[in-house]
Amino acid sequence: MAHWKLIVKPTKKLPAFFYENARGVQPVREWILGLTWDDRKLIGRGLQMVEFGWPLGMPYCRSLGAGLWEVRVNLTDGKIGRVIFCVSGQRMVLLHGFVKKTQETPQQDLLLARKRMKEVC
Repeated sequence: MAHWKLIVKPTKKLPAFFYENARGVQPVREWILGLTWDDRKLIGRGLQMVEFGWPLGMPYCRSLGAGLWEVRVNLTDGKIGRVIFCVSGQRMVLLHGFVKKTQETPQQDLLLARKRMKEVC
């Protein structure tokens, strides 16, 4: 007698979408593609944690206030990666990605993410 196993694939609670500007450029996607293979995998895992685990808090995700959130990823060679996103409907819109060099999130990175958020969220 054959035994069948039911395989249930988990569903994304908050699927990720790249912000796209008026020229069709996806800055976060380009930033990720510019990283090393290992760092791309780490960023992908971090995004996946949020997609499947939303709502998710520290240490993977943190609110930056005013509708902005960050995905927190430890990259190779001691670097720290951040992807800032907003939630629009049932989607995570990836607004800005960068390698963090200071303790606090730089103001210019927050301003850029807020500007993009106004366009989509």
